[in-house]
Amino acid sequence: MDLKYMASEVCKIARQGAEFLSTERKVFSTDKVEEKNAHDYVSYVDKETEKLLVKKLSALLPEAGFITEEDTIQTEEKDYCWVIDPLDGTTNFIHDNAPYCVSIALTYKQKPLIGVIYEVCRDECFYAWKGGKAFLNGKLISVSVNKDINKALIGLDLPYNDKEYKPLMNHLMNKLYGKASSIRINGSAAMSLCYVAAGRFDVWCEAFIKPWDFMAGALIVEEAGGKVTNFENDELLFDNHHIIASNNTVIHAEIYDLIKPFIPDII
Repeated sequence: MDLKYMASEVCKIARQGAEFLSTERKVFSTDKVEEKNAHDYVSYVDKETEKLLVKKLSALLPEAGFITEEDTIQTEEKDYCWVIDPLDGTTNFIHDNAPYCVSIALTYKQKPLIGVIYEVCRDECFYAWKGGKAFLNGKLISVSVNKDINKALIGLDLPYNDKEYKPLMNHLMNKLYGKASSIRINGSAAMSLCYVAAGRFDVWCEAFIKPWDFMAGALIVEEAGGKVTNFENDELLFDNHHIIASNNTVIHAEIYDLIKPFIPDII
């Protein structure tokens, strides 16, 4: 398989999804929102974007299966598999707040080969293929070189599992607020990973997320020279749900050390 060519084609498809999101945002009404779980929202926009992506990706690689967030197609795990989040950052989208994006990964036996993330508000396409480095709108990107947590811009996010995650989140805020350069909450795991890859964040972490949230972004971070692990500081696997992504410096270890005491209550 020509991964560079495939990544280019997936970027085109992701752009079509992003254009649909942009168009629908202009006429979107909150009365079209459904609540899947507490504070976990979905609308026809998520579902219709997913259908568009599935149709285009099926034509691109007919032998591949699908794992999607909105279940508009039956999950079918094959050796090659598309892992799709049609709208990562749905709450942001609902409130007309950046960022939100389309996230597409192609995996082979649960290992990412291609990752494409298209951020709608800034018209930014992040992409990578295995062994091919990472790009933003056609230009090479790389993680930051900062090694000092006191100078770090740190990304944190808020999973829906608030009761389980709140003690750790409070701990991280308590230890990092006033120590790091600053802290940001993006509201999109996929975009936070891209921000690490592009050097906008030095490190980011979140728990209780799904493969469609992180599979594309994790590859982009790694190809940009970064490091991605689970909360136990081991290799991030397909069925993990807790992630640390960094610029591959001592900062990664410092964040892991803060998380470590809370692992038994999360894993």
